[in-house]
Amino acid sequence: MSNPRLARLLEHPALWRGRSAARVPTWSTGYPALDAGLPGGGWPRAGLVELLTPRLGIGELHLLIPTLARLAGLAPARWIAWIAPPLEPYAPALAALGVAPDRQLVVRTHLPLWAMEQALGSGACEAVLAWVADARPRSLRRLQLATGRGRTLGFVFRDLASAHAASPAMLRLSVAPCGDGVEVALLKSRGGSRETIRVAYGR
Repeated sequence: MSNPRLARLLEHPALWRGRSAARVPTWSTGYPALDAGLPGGGWPRAGLVELLTPRLGIGELHLLIPTLARLAGLAPARWIAWIAPPLEPYAPALAALGVAPDRQLVVRTHLPLWAMEQALGSGACEAVLAWVADARPRSLRRLQLATGRGRTLGFVFRDLASAHAASPAMLRLSVAPCGDGVEVALLKSRGGSRETIRVAYGR
């Protein structure tokens, strides 16, 4: 490209050029089929990801376990924060899956969006998970900006009914139960698969 200024601009990770967007650093999801379907080959190392489900407990959290295990094992490790989880995270089960319990921080609050923004922007967390009943685009925008300040990966769990609303999240995925795993569809992504991605657990 003849214009060096334009070339530098097109390389910026905040610029969305449709399906040919600039590459961003990623973490493997631990599932080859999902890695192959996600832009960059995994979860962004810093950015906001929305997981939309028809109901809780269909296997959506299992999608994150391999990545959480890896992040909890980094040295030096930062926290993995759980904001307003619907159920108490069970430490023995996390440990059995390789997720170090001593790196988990559980926050009970009636202000999950505020708590998530603080955790994301603090620089003290590798990842932040939050369960949110309702969120306006402006609030999600604040979360997306906070992921950049803290260099943190953020996951927001929301109801599938939110899929019609606009969102500034880097990734939006719908997750549906399917046999021994889930089916994932990319509702918004900077590249990635146009097809439904089948993820089988325990394989």
